[in-house]
Amino acid sequence: MRVTFLGTSGAVPTTQRNTSSIFCNRDGDYLLFDCGEGTQRQMMRYGTGFAIDHLFVTHLHGDHVLGIPGLLQTWDFNERERPIAIHAPAGTRGNIKQLIQANGTTPSFPVRINEVSAGDVVLDRPEYEVRAIETEHRCASVGYVLDEDDRKGKFDREKAEEEFGIPPGPKYSKLHRGDPVEHEGETIQPEAVVGPPRPGRRFVYTGDTLPKESVIEASEGADLLVHDATFAEDRKERAKATAHSTAREAADVARQAGASTLALTHLSTRYAASADQLVDEAREAFDGEVVLAEDGMERHVEFPDADEYR
Repeated sequence: MRVTFLGTSGAVPTTQRNTSSIFCNRDGDYLLFDCGEGTQRQMMRYGTGFAIDHLFVTHLHGDHVLGIPGLLQTWDFNERERPIAIHAPAGTRGNIKQLIQANGTTPSFPVRINEVSAGDVVLDRPEYEVRAIETEHRCASVGYVLDEDDRKGKFDREKAEEEFGIPPGPKYSKLHRGDPVEHEGETIQPEAVVGPPRPGRRFVYTGDTLPKESVIEASEGADLLVHDATFAEDRKERAKATAHSTAREAADVARQAGASTLALTHLSTRYAASADQLVDEAREAFDGEVVLAEDGMERHVEFPDADEYR
């Protein structure tokens, strides 16, 4: 799983940061989270490509959606035929339709608008799902969690060969698949040579939000939590008034959730020259890895047990 940050600024872009958007390549499934103004240019600049079929919108503030009309128009120019699904908070379908038709035309390919509420499984795939989670902003909003299914346990080839005398071959695959096999008059159960299921990966993107218990619950054990970190602590009242989080509050969420990595994003333009204060304050509250999201930065989200195989 590879996450590319296309836009990491707050409401206003800077010369170094575009408005909000994140591209996720999950083993060849291309997913886009939010689409601020200029997102399509960032996709070109950072080489993500345009082959997405699902756009997940956290809320309808302009810095998260104004890139949608341009992206749709480019797809139209490129003679796209396959549908695009736009997932957005409940009650916003009409606004999304107006945004799509802002230039007076309708895309020639199908655009499906899916209203979602916290707790909904927005995208259900054989190996993972994307769910909407409750957030708190100044308008209808949701966050999203990409949750992979558990993987098969590790197959103990040495035990299969030495303890049970099973040579390499089709019986290994059958056991790893969860089926018992007959070998030399004995029935070998899968659990004899296959370890317990191994957890998949979890990626969480909050969009704009105050710190929320619902986000903590959804982010439990997250491998990568991308959290609103608009302000430093000395602007905590401003953060509360605008329904955003400080970097320290984002770190508190990550700590309580037991996340592995916290990425700070949606940074106020007041930190355009330096955001070191945000990182320092987050690291005071969270012992895990803290990264400052930058436009074009890529994060490879590894399996929780990746260290066992290095």
